[in-house]
Amino acid sequence: ACFRLLCSLLIPALFLSGILCVCVVVLLWGVRLWIQQRRKQWTSAGKDGKRPLLVAFFHPYCNAGGGGERVLWCAIRTLQKQYRNVTCVVYTGDRDATGEEIVEGAFRRFNIKLTHPVKFVFLEKRYLVEASLYPHFTLLGQSLGSVFLGWEALLKCVPDIYIDSMGYAFTLPLFKYLGGCRVGCYVHYPTISTEMLSVVRSQDTRFNNAAFITNNPLLSKFKLVYYYFFAFMYGLVGSCSDVIMVNSSWTLNHILSLWRAGACTSVVYPPCDVQTFLDIPLEEEKSAAERSIVSVSQFRPEKDHPLQIRAFAKVLKEKRLGQQPPLKLLLIGGCRNQQDEERVNNLRRLCEELGVSNDVKFKINVPFEELKRHLAEATIGLHTMWNEHFGIGVVECMAAGTVILAHNSGGPKLDIVVPHEGHITGFLAENEASYAETMAYILSLSPQERLEIRENARRSVHRFSDQHFEETFLLSVEPLFK
Repeated sequence: ACFRLLCSLLIPALFLSGILCVCVVVLLWGVRLWIQQRRKQWTSAGKDGKRPLLVAFFHPYCNAGGGGERVLWCAIRTLQKQYRNVTCVVYTGDRDATGEEIVEGAFRRFNIKLTHPVKFVFLEKRYLVEASLYPHFTLLGQSLGSVFLGWEALLKCVPDIYIDSMGYAFTLPLFKYLGGCRVGCYVHYPTISTEMLSVVRSQDTRFNNAAFITNNPLLSKFKLVYYYFFAFMYGLVGSCSDVIMVNSSWTLNHILSLWRAGACTSVVYPPCDVQTFLDIPLEEEKSAAERSIVSVSQFRPEKDHPLQIRAFAKVLKEKRLGQQPPLKLLLIGGCRNQQDEERVNNLRRLCEELGVSNDVKFKINVPFEELKRHLAEATIGLHTMWNEHFGIGVVECMAAGTVILAHNSGGPKLDIVVPHEGHITGFLAENEASYAETMAYILSLSPQERLEIRENARRSVHRFSDQHFEETFLLSVEPLFK
């Protein structure tokens, strides 16, 4: 009787489930056909009768002015030079600027001039990927938000080739399976990493792990389960990409571990405008009225500007500089939004608390020429982000002739601040004390000793040039154009 009852319930349930699955498949297939019909609306055949190939980049913050944006504009310039029958499209949420202003900004900030016009698709729902919208479950919230933002992008323009250039991996299946696109991605930083899992597992307080969670074993265990679930989902969506480019050895290790798609994954170092900085004459230092330490990075929490200010204050407080000229700290970076501006205000307050307001200068969204001048005049280039995925600012500092002091982790440790032909190219540190100690040591070196380090660093950065990026980028994306 029980068996008959079970069968009478199970068989209809399986039948209904089957019907629902078929309906979902038919619906998705219908949506896919409908979306692909929309592709023809965006391009018309050229003089040769061929329709241009639409290559779309998903970059909601394309006007932000950071290293990720330099990769975007160099990638577009590279495709324009290599392929004649290609039209590049950028999905962006920067509705406060026109397309012309965005392109002009790329030239002003990065010295990148495009050879052909770019089409912009302005998205209205960028707020869905803002971290501030998700005070809890931020990773999941932003990832789901990116799916909705990606859907808006797909409805407005259906490309032939889709490249996520900002790390929104959850959009990849959307464009591949519903849009019928060939999909690729350039990963600057894995959305989740094994280090993030270890931070939660060890109940360590970091910028992505609040104290109220670390102090509660139950909440820590729940967050660990959540992170493992998210890592599994992240691996699923990422592995559907046809071409995967990563920016460093550190990122490569994480993506191979999470996405398990080694056959289509390659390292493409981001393009750094090293030649422009290498053109700065490298001379032995002359006596100056003051010396400067320069930091180049966007004002984001993970860049850890407070560490720079505290270490700098420690150097001044302990009077390790002797009778040397006064020392200034220049914090150069981009502000993307009101949150970043508030972060700068908090940093100014920290300077006041530590009594170094007159010794720390903030330079917000500076033009490229001004950036170059500050780097040319600086003695030390400073970088403090833990597990920086790559570090374009680190390369620029080395190319400009500063003595680099970077965080002993991530890209700087594995790829950039490494010995070149057996010679030292810079220094690494981990905390306030080691940063302060190393800054004082660098300043205590003779000008000739510093010059040797600067020369070694300059010789080592050619592998991060625009030309090297173009070559490796084209080799990587070639399967998308076959």
